[in-house]
Amino acid sequence: MNQDLDQKKMFIFSKGKMYFSKDTERRICFFLTLTMLISAALFKAGII
Repeated sequence: MNQDLDQKKMFIFSKGKMYFSKDTERRICFFLTLTMLISAALFKAGII
């Protein structure tokens, strides 16, 4: 099996619009949540 064909697409095109695939969406949400938690922790610690 070809590995290139197995890789999941980051974007889904339908009806002329571009959507994130579910995995990409989950990754972005996780990254944003992590960033917010870290900045909140730094803010509470008085570093920022």
